[in-house]
Amino acid sequence: MYCVGNPAAESPVLVTANYKLSFDSLRKELSDIDAWILVADTRGINVWCAAGKGTFSAEETSYQVLKTRLAEIVSHRELILPQFAATGVASHKLNKKCGFKGIFGPLRAADIKKFLSKGRKADETMRSVTFTLGERLVLVPVEISLIWKPFFLVTLAIFILSGINPDIYSFGAAWTRGLAAAGSTVLAILAGAMLTPLLLPWIPGRQFWLKGLQIGALAGLASLPFFSDGNNFTASISLLLWITATASFMAMNFTGATPFTSLSGVEKEMRHGLPVQIAGVFMALVLWIAAPFIG
Repeated sequence: MYCVGNPAAESPVLVTANYKLSFDSLRKELSDIDAWILVADTRGINVWCAAGKGTFSAEETSYQVLKTRLAEIVSHRELILPQFAATGVASHKLNKKCGFKGIFGPLRAADIKKFLSKGRKADETMRSVTFTLGERLVLVPVEISLIWKPFFLVTLAIFILSGINPDIYSFGAAWTRGLAAAGSTVLAILAGAMLTPLLLPWIPGRQFWLKGLQIGALAGLASLPFFSDGNNFTASISLLLWITATASFMAMNFTGATPFTSLSGVEKEMRHGLPVQIAGVFMALVLWIAAPFIG
C-alpha cells in the first residue's frame, strides 16, 4: 500500500501492477489527489500482459487487500482497477474473496482525474483504444533495443560462415560477404520493427508476421543492387530470403505491443508465422554457404 497526498478513510483506492512504468505513471497522474495505491505483485510485468498471463488476477488482488488489512484503512469497499486488467480480474470473484467491489477505471492513467471527478464514470473516449502513428512509433525504439544482443551474435556467425569458399576459407570473403549480410540484417530489422508499424493500417492482411513478410520482401528486392553480387544469383536469393524472414519475425514480435492482438491471437500468429520464418532462414543460410560453390 502506498499513499498519495493525504488520503483518508473515504479516499479512493487504485490498484496497479508492480511494473515500475505502470506505477510511476499512475502516481504522477495522482499528484493533486489524495488517494491510496494498492500494488499487485505481477512479477514486474505490466498490467495488460500480467492480466493475460494470470498474475494480475482476482486472487492476487484479494491477497493484497487482505495482506495490507485494507478493510481497516478505508471505510468504503471499492477498488478502482485499470481497464487493461479486465481480462484477468473478475469483479464478482474479487468481491467474494475479499469483500471489495472492483470498478474498472479508464484505459489511460492520464484520464484518472477526469474519471474521479465524474463520479467514477468513464465516457467513450476513456474506454476507447487508439493506436495512432505517434503511438506506434513510440514503441519502435523499444523493439529495436531488444534485438541488439541477438544481432551481434548472429552477425558474428554470419561473418564466420561468409568465409567458406572453394579454397576452404577466405578472410577477405568473410569480410566482404559478411558486410553485405550484416547490412541486410540491419535492413530487415528496420523493415520489420519500424516500416511495418509505420505502414501498419495500409499493409494487406491481419496477422503481423504476414505484414512483415510483405514489407521484408519489398525491402529485400529494393536492396539487392546494394547488398548482393550481381554475378551471383544464389547469394542474391539468399539475402532476399534472409531479409524477408527476419523482417517477418520482427513484425510478429510487435504483436505484444499492440491493442490489436490477444494472447490467443499471438499464439495463432506464431503457429502460422514461425514455420515460414524458420524455413526462410534455413534456406537463406544454406544458399549463402553454397553461393561461392554455385555462383
